[in-house]
Amino acid sequence: QVELRESGGGPVQAGGSLSLSCVPAARTGPTYCMGWFRRTPEKEREGVAVITRGGNIMYGDSVQGRFTLSRDTTNQGLTLQMNDLKPEDSGKYYCSADPWNMIAPDTCLVRNVATLPSRGQGTQVTVSA
Repeated sequence: QVELRESGGGPVQAGGSLSLSCVPAARTGPTYCMGWFRRTPEKEREGVAVITRGGNIMYGDSVQGRFTLSRDTTNQGLTLQMNDLKPEDSGKYYCSADPWNMIAPDTCLVRNVATLPSRGQGTQVTVSA
């Protein structure tokens, strides 16, 4: 698998914004299933957003309209722009990916992001009221 390096977490007040970045530590294929999931006090694993090989982007219901996922084609990285943050968004955010396209394309779904074969160490996001 491939090491994924995350950055960008931290403390923020409700209504604020943060941008999370994830970059593979080694060369990978050009496009593959990649996304973010989070662990919160309420949910062990919650898919946040995912981008498919073909570039389709899907979001979890709780972040739809507030978070924006984008792929950086220069480094096969991923950016999660999080706006209008809420206290319930607090948690540890993990980047995950299937860099060698091992999973079936139709299983690249936001609910499956936590099961992708490569995963980062996580970055903490804390939103205060």
